Amino acid sequence: MKSLGEFPGGESGGENNSQQQDHQSLTSHNMSPLVSNQWKPFRRPRAIVKEWLFKLRFCLGKVCGIEWYGYAAFGILAAILSFLLDISVTKLQRAHQWLYMQLEGNILLQFFCWTLYPACLCAVSSTFSHNICPFSTGSGIPEVRTMLAGFDMPHYLSLTNMFTKFLGLICTLAAGSTVFLGKVGPFVHLSTMLGAYVNSLCSLIQDSNKEKEGREMLVVGAAVGVASCFGAPISGVLFAVEVMCSHFALRHYCPCFFSAACGALTFRLFSVWSGDRETLQALFKTNFSTALPFYPLEILLFAFLGLLCGAVSCCYLFCHRWILHFTKTKAVFIKMLATEKGLYSGVVAFFLASVTFPHSAGQYMASKYTTAQLLTSLLDSQQWSSQPYNASVQLEPLLEWGSSGTPVCLSLAFFLLMKMWMLVLACTLPLPAGYFMPVFIYGAAIGRLLGEGVVYVSSTGGTSGQQWASVNPGGYALAGAAAFSGAVTHTLSPALLAIELTGQFSHAVPILLATLLANAVARSGHRPSFYDALSISKRLPHLPSLTKACPQLPSTPVGQFLGGKLVQLHTAAGPVEVQHALNTCTQTQIPVVDTHESQILLGFVLRSELLMFLSHYETERLEKRLDEVCCIHPASVLLSPHNTVQEAHSILSFVRAQTLFVTDRGRLVGIITWPEMKGILEDLAKEI
Repeated sequence: MKSLGEFPGGESGGENNSQQQDHQSLTSHNMSPLVSNQWKPFRRPRAIVKEWLFKLRFCLGKVCGIEWYGYAAFGILAAILSFLLDISVTKLQRAHQWLYMQLEGNILLQFFCWTLYPACLCAVSSTFSHNICPFSTGSGIPEVRTMLAGFDMPHYLSLTNMFTKFLGLICTLAAGSTVFLGKVGPFVHLSTMLGAYVNSLCSLIQDSNKEKEGREMLVVGAAVGVASCFGAPISGVLFAVEVMCSHFALRHYCPCFFSAACGALTFRLFSVWSGDRETLQALFKTNFSTALPFYPLEILLFAFLGLLCGAVSCCYLFCHRWILHFTKTKAVFIKMLATEKGLYSGVVAFFLASVTFPHSAGQYMASKYTTAQLLTSLLDSQQWSSQPYNASVQLEPLLEWGSSGTPVCLSLAFFLLMKMWMLVLACTLPLPAGYFMPVFIYGAAIGRLLGEGVVYVSSTGGTSGQQWASVNPGGYALAGAAAFSGAVTHTLSPALLAIELTGQFSHAVPILLATLLANAVARSGHRPSFYDALSISKRLPHLPSLTKACPQLPSTPVGQFLGGKLVQLHTAAGPVEVQHALNTCTQTQIPVVDTHESQILLGFVLRSELLMFLSHYETERLEKRLDEVCCIHPASVLLSPHNTVQEAHSILSFVRAQTLFVTDRGRLVGIITWPEMKGILEDLAKEI
């Protein structure tokens, strides 16, 4: 008969005793938490491995905090993800180009190859994203900004969303310049999702009292996303400051720069190891002259370029807001975008590809170029207008822009006219897509057109002397790219991004000047930016975006939203009143007033202290007042009913408090908690 202490499976009592001795020996070495479950196999090897992992964690923690290793790993993983994304997209685009070239001589087959390939990819991207995870469509930046503002949106950080968005983005980018969509926005979203999981891993490794907030890793993810896309760490951090965060904390600077630098360095190293580049260099290679980059009088032309980009950006943002409103209000689009997203994406992509077919209108738009090749050609420093079209050897960028035999300026003007409405239409596609790089290229085309116009005027005798003979149109393209993208997003980070992408610090002053003037024009009239328009269209509770949609919101007093029964205690409250207050509210800070008649606020008492007060009463059975047992904490920040919603939101964000007390001449009239503030913003968003 087996004893109760004997293990099942026919083990003898001697073997059981030996296992107990092994367990006691491990316990003597402080290993009892590692082998608490005796039913698991290989207890001793697992205990040894975990012991060495604990020692390694202790040694690494002595050098610096575990979270810094998490920041480094985060940047490296994001760069690997970006490189894999680029490799996959490049392979698919080369396959499309190879198939198109193999059909040379048959225009009909080439047309179907040119149009059906991106149409099928967009249909697959939209259908896959809609069926697997509907939250993966779009840019993702408006949702990430909302999460960084303090709102919980767990579906947008799920592993399923990350997998779906990655594969859907590959299909979107593989459609090429015919659809004219980018990578930045979705990859920033991917980085924040990756940062959420890295933060969870760091929380498991380090002690609970050293656990960092997940919001900090999300802020770092925004910077790492841009840095891993372009190898530009400084502009990535500036992007996180301007676009992602309503209130950027100084404690986030070092983690953002450190992780962004790790990501940018890894991304550039992968470019070298893959054979694309010989050494660590800028992503887009340029050959601007450093001896005389621009003449002093050209500063006026760069200023005019900034004003021009600002005006064009206002037109683009108006069209973008109009198309968003149109698709949200027309029944046909509402039904199609709700049930037939794959069909809608395929039809729109087929139409856009038909317009850009190289044997039709595409020959005037350099449609054979990919997105990267378009930007590289526009940043060329050579003067295209002065090149003879019948020359035996032409410049490589001019082979596409001047392939139709029309003047380059006309081709650029046609490109700008067509891409304006095509990009607005592409923004309605329900698939993972970015919108920053297309507007960056569009701005480069505006600058290139102005630069070529200056060259043409100077070559035809419009200016005296040889002063304008060495005008660099590529410099105007670079300034136009930064100015237009900065005006569309209402940021200055594109100015620094343009410099980091090309390494052209000689044009820093005109680029910054053009970007500032473009922002001044675009921000006039309190117009919402591109990302603000997306937040408003999706009715997200993001306060900076809501202020653009509701100009009266900053002046709305918080007293209008105070209502409901206010739970409070007075200084002479007993156990019965304390128990009633705990049962009727869930907040951690309960206000304490002098008396219920005077309503003079004295401070607040913590919920944990009230629970201790009740426990003392149950054990000691002593009738004591609230102020005799609990500590009444003074309220450091008080609101007036006349304070605005924006002021209350800012105080909650800055102070990082969960509760704000609203008083009128010292009398308590209500409280504002962070969940209530979220509800207020959500209600305001629904009213748009």
